[in-house]
Amino acid sequence: MWQLREGAHPVLTDEGGAILSEQTGRWTHLTPTASAALMLLLTSTSQEEATDRYAERYGIGAGQAAADVRTVAEALVAQGLALNGQAPARPRRLRWGWPS
Repeated sequence: MWQLREGAHPVLTDEGGAILSEQTGRWTHLTPTASAALMLLLTSTSQEEATDRYAERYGIGAGQAAADVRTVAEALVAQGLALNGQAPARPRRLRWGWPS
């Protein structure tokens, strides 16, 4: 399942959107179609389902829809804002102790 990383907070509308990264404190702004692709990715059970719904919404072919959704997904993964079907990394615990 595709998901945003912990600490990535989306603000999405049909007119566009943005994602705030707690890690960097920066906003990533999205076009209306990128926002729609992200909303579909977050509410679908798979990237393929999101692609099908995106193609239906915009009345475009499956190949173009797949390229559009993949581009958004890969860009957010590359920016460290999303996980692409991977389980979130477990936080590392620091072990404090006296040196031996």
